Amino acid sequence: MPSDEQLRTWCKRLRASDPQAFEELFQAFYTPIFRYARGITNRAAPARDIAQDVFVKLWEIRYSLDPDRSVKALLYRMARNQAYNHQRDRATHREKQESVQEDAPASPSPLHGPDVEVASGQLESRLKRWIDELPERQREALQLSRYEGLSHDEIAEVMEISPNTVNNHLVRALETLRDRIRDYEPDLLDP
Repeated sequence: MPSDEQLRTWCKRLRASDPQAFEELFQAFYTPIFRYARGITNRAAPARDIAQDVFVKLWEIRYSLDPDRSVKALLYRMARNQAYNHQRDRATHREKQESVQEDAPASPSPLHGPDVEVASGQLESRLKRWIDELPERQREALQLSRYEGLSHDEIAEVMEISPNTVNNHLVRALETLRDRIRDYEPDLLDP
């Protein structure tokens, strides 16, 4: 990840409409922003669109950038907002489709039961599911911290909460995951 000084330099150069600075910032952050958006949307295609839109918007607002504020946090906040807008729009579209197709036959439910649980019983898949089951704010703080490498201050800016609240979300998320792991495999967390 680029240093804070590198980010400030890119920000200053972007304000001066430097396309090379934009390219460097894009190269450094496109994949992490895509990954973050995919974590919210659970789909690659809209996540790609969101990541691209974030950088288009960044170029459009380049003159208003403040080198003393984290451009990294700005990118993640923009991605977050667009991803949640996408999810909201998708849910609205789905509701409209369901109301039109009320008379359509119900699709069969997926398989459940002990055999399926055993087949997918690896710790990694369970951990992913447990993370997905966390409350939304805890899951988001955990993803930004552990997978995207943002600091508590940057996460606070992205989520528009205090750094102390970020810490509280992370502590609760990690406690929940530790408890789940301990219940699943008691010896796994022993020193």
